[in-house]
Amino acid sequence: MHPDFTSPSSSSSSSADRRLNALVRHLATASMVSQTAVAFSPTSGFHGDSVFSHVVRAPEDPILGVTVAYNKDPSPVKLNLGVGAYRTEEGKPLVLNVVRKAEQMLLNDKSRVKEYLPIVGIAEFNKLSAKLIFGADSPAIRENRVTTVQCLSGTGSLRVGAEFLARHYHQKTIYIPQPTWGNHPKVFTLAGLSVKTYRYYDPTTRGMNFQGLLEDLGSAPSGSIVLLHACAHNPTGVDPTLQQWEQIRQLIRSKALLPFFDSAYQGFASGNLDEDAQSIRMFVADGGECFVAQSYAKNMGLYGERVGALSVVCRAADVASKVESQLKLVIRPMFSNPPIHGASIVATILKDSNMFNEWTIELKAMAGRIISMRKQLFDALRARGTPGDWSHIIKQIGMFTFTGLNSKQVEFMTREYHIYMTSDGRISMAGLSSKTVPHLADAIHAAVTRMS
Repeated sequence: MHPDFTSPSSSSSSSADRRLNALVRHLATASMVSQTAVAFSPTSGFHGDSVFSHVVRAPEDPILGVTVAYNKDPSPVKLNLGVGAYRTEEGKPLVLNVVRKAEQMLLNDKSRVKEYLPIVGIAEFNKLSAKLIFGADSPAIRENRVTTVQCLSGTGSLRVGAEFLARHYHQKTIYIPQPTWGNHPKVFTLAGLSVKTYRYYDPTTRGMNFQGLLEDLGSAPSGSIVLLHACAHNPTGVDPTLQQWEQIRQLIRSKALLPFFDSAYQGFASGNLDEDAQSIRMFVADGGECFVAQSYAKNMGLYGERVGALSVVCRAADVASKVESQLKLVIRPMFSNPPIHGASIVATILKDSNMFNEWTIELKAMAGRIISMRKQLFDALRARGTPGDWSHIIKQIGMFTFTGLNSKQVEFMTREYHIYMTSDGRISMAGLSSKTVPHLADAIHAAVTRMS
């Protein structure tokens, strides 16, 4: 008998003992069998190569790779300007006070459960998200011509919209601005759309190539999809004026192009939620159709919660209802249904007028700090007499500035000054502080004068 099992006096104990002994012997045998199986398995690492040995190492994501390189640098003066997330003056991530309040309320609500959400997400969140982007008095909402589904932040919203279009829209080509966010081409291509570009940025003026944009969209085939950044264009920080938006709208409608807005920065660009949604509202006011991908990553600081929404504005309520039924068929096999926590935070804040007001104050403070960083950097470069016109830094808007620095200058700044950014010269203004502006200005000055 196994030394751990003593012989009991009662017959019932003895019977239980026998069963336990049998189980121990069975487990010991099974363990030997499984070890033997592993030793002779053709896919195990003990004999021969892995079945995945042919896999090639993929390059780092050009944006996320900047942070990887930054983390490896031991320098005490290093500066990460690649990250697309807000930082405080002390360089720390920020959780909004109103977000903490909302989380506490959710935590204290004992009636809350962790059941699956419907495929389209939290109904209240969807309703409030549409109201936030289109306006409380939007005729499209009033007439039930909008369908909104909760998705995985902006990226997930774009992907769901793109897959729906690839399945149900007669044109499979989407025109995206040149340049645009690095993930856009991949999202649309993998969803089944063909990607083409239209001119957007003018490197010589570091502003907008508006004429090029009008020409390229003017020659796009009728019905093509057009990706538009609602505000705070990423990566350039260059936005059309309201007059230019109106010209874009007229061109898009006259050619029956389909606008697809990416709204990642509502309220985060100017500090005003309504102002940053004006471009979208112009397109909704004319009664035409459009797609809008919304993200709460930046404006509520909910980066890791992955909270977003896709809204489709249709010409009629019955069409919107049918579109929603098909969006469900896209979402179900993709991620089944969305996560509950982040969207509950958003809904809690948006439905309470006091919390909503508190949010707008915090949002304005974040946008204001970024605008202040632009001014400080511009002033610092001017004080150093850095060659060139740097007024684009204060003309551009949002989290990012397209500095106009080339890849050699960027490499020089990383090597000599331990400043990290993407190779196209895009910097995150939110990663700057009053303390680090002089270091960046010194680096830019040296790069421009020595590496022109």
